[in-house]
Amino acid sequence: MFSSTLSALRRQATQRNVNKALSSWFSSSRNTYATEATFETKPFRLHKLDEGPSTSATVNKEDAIRMYREMQIIRRMETAAGNLYKEKIIRGFCHLSSGQEACAVGMKAAMRPQDAIITAYRAHGWTYLMGVDVLGVMSELTGRHSGCARGKGGSMHMYSHNFYGGNGIVGAQIPLGAGIAFAAKYLGTGGVCLALYGDGAANQGQVFEVDGMDVLAVRQATEFAINHCTSGKGPIVMEAFTYRYSGHSMSDPGTSYRTREEVQEVRQTRDPITSFRERIVSSGMATPDELKKLEQEIRREVDEATKRSKQDAEIGMDELTADVYSNPLEDKIRGIAPWEQLPHKRLGPAVNLK
Repeated sequence: MFSSTLSALRRQATQRNVNKALSSWFSSSRNTYATEATFETKPFRLHKLDEGPSTSATVNKEDAIRMYREMQIIRRMETAAGNLYKEKIIRGFCHLSSGQEACAVGMKAAMRPQDAIITAYRAHGWTYLMGVDVLGVMSELTGRHSGCARGKGGSMHMYSHNFYGGNGIVGAQIPLGAGIAFAAKYLGTGGVCLALYGDGAANQGQVFEVDGMDVLAVRQATEFAINHCTSGKGPIVMEAFTYRYSGHSMSDPGTSYRTREEVQEVRQTRDPITSFRERIVSSGMATPDELKKLEQEIRREVDEATKRSKQDAEIGMDELTADVYSNPLEDKIRGIAPWEQLPHKRLGPAVNLK
């Protein structure tokens, strides 16, 4: 859960460049196209709720393009990660989320600065959304020092401010999320914590159901859930119906419990990125050529980060026991055997200790 000052500065510079590029893009075309549009989502299925989220979602041009860009970057990162795994450059576990981009991007669009998020091991996209740049994600996957945890966390253990991972044990993040939410209440921040889990971690208990392939529906539902919690009504469970194109992990081909034809049909008819792209174009907020140019920029950004993550150096052996504790009581850490003592040192501040 630690990052160097250099990594933090790099992320800030990257975000400034993104904001500058988007601002330039908007100013060059804001006088010729629609500045916002309203779309209807599918009805939300409710359970023990008097009312649910609105099915009418309004989005302005800036937010629409930003969400589209975020989904495209996550898709490109996951594609690159899959290729790196096949090249045996990414080692260990690797769980991809291609097809599920609307869930993360829609939720993040509704979150406020004081809100936190904790999820399971399918966390690459969330890591990017919560402030780690593409290189920080890709280098963490390849185990290199430019990674957000300096290569020591890997695919399942990435962190940033208000993002508590990346947890490798199925369902373990739920009680941790409750603790994070309690901390927000105790500290009086007014924040909530989104604790995410897949259908493998729960059998039933949904309070209301969301079309997880529609980024605007997810945003609407998350805004409703945040308002529900902050108004004193207690916690709420939201179920997002989504579809992952890959198997459970890179070791799972994902075709023993579904057909390739089924996956292809979802790609062609329900893909969250292409469907949102059609909405942006049909509403007049952007042209196909403008989005194509944006997609080319994203491809170059991810390709460059992927290239650098392969060339990046690994940390030295002396860093393996660095930053285990934010406030160590002793300067030694037990090794493989009790009599093997390894030195502990601090390299950088914990990102979630402010």
